Amino acid sequence: MASTREESATCRPEDDVVPPKSKAIRRKDFIFTLPTREGWSTPLVQYNKYWHRAQILNEILQVQDTFKPRGDDIIMVTQPKSGTTWLKALTFTITGRARLSFSDHPLLTRHPHQLVPFIEIPDHDHTSHARLLDTLPSPRLLATHLPLSSLLDMSPGRCSSRMIYLSRNPKDTLVSRWHFEHKVLQPEHGDFKMELEKAFAMFCEGVSECGPFWDHCLEYWMESLARPDKVMFLKYEEIKADPVQAVRKLAVFLGVPFSDEEETSGVPQEVVRICSFDTLTSLPVNQVGGVDHGSYYMPNSAFFRKGVAGDWANYMTNEMGEDLDLIVKDKLQGSGLFF
Repeated sequence: MASTREESATCRPEDDVVPPKSKAIRRKDFIFTLPTREGWSTPLVQYNKYWHRAQILNEILQVQDTFKPRGDDIIMVTQPKSGTTWLKALTFTITGRARLSFSDHPLLTRHPHQLVPFIEIPDHDHTSHARLLDTLPSPRLLATHLPLSSLLDMSPGRCSSRMIYLSRNPKDTLVSRWHFEHKVLQPEHGDFKMELEKAFAMFCEGVSECGPFWDHCLEYWMESLARPDKVMFLKYEEIKADPVQAVRKLAVFLGVPFSDEEETSGVPQEVVRICSFDTLTSLPVNQVGGVDHGSYYMPNSAFFRKGVAGDWANYMTNEMGEDLDLIVKDKLQGSGLFF
């Protein structure tokens, strides 16, 4: 009878050697170990104190392995439904105005999300997303919903990219997200409906995509105080109140201030006009079609609803508004940030 050593020597490698798991499998295994709870429409997973959809978290973990930040990147940061589409349009138009004509501007025929890609949200071909970002010429315009702590995980030391953070009143953010969930999911799940009161209760607990709301804001707010030359913190309501002045501030921060000649010829006003809610919503490209993200399809029209400040009052009671105000005020206490 052959010895055990001899038996082992005659075995085929594939019979007794377990191949190492792929990174994709390891990521999914890791996600499976994380805290999970009911979400607004799909379950949410908690990673580094923030809540994400499992599919999006998988993309975040993947991009942390593959994304290579550049020092001249311009990164637009928002929580979902805080003015992301508007910020993309404004930044793209401001930085590209020297080479692009307003009469045949790309925004007239392409959705802002097609012009400025997300770092962590790929198109339908997930395998090519990292390569796509690598092929973009510098300076790259990129967007993300990532918390600052997750973004810094991709870069040794502090991220040297310029970042623009756009915040929004939490009550409007909540209501806009609630509408968005229904608009996106009802075509495929006609019976989907979440009561606003339930979404409100979860939001107040800090449970929303990329939430807690206040922690996400605070990370970027504190970074903007520490490095104002690299991080600009804006409020949606301030841009609505004076969009021309906001556009001027953005241009200065981005290193492309408007010249006297541009001011005289009304270029800042033209930037505001072409990026306005009325202009963008009137364009055919933003009324039909959509973006295929592989696991879900996002209609272009879903990114536009009212584009106003204070709409929360049409859906939430005054008591709900006051309760949320108190929670946010407590969470931001001592930071100098307020809504």
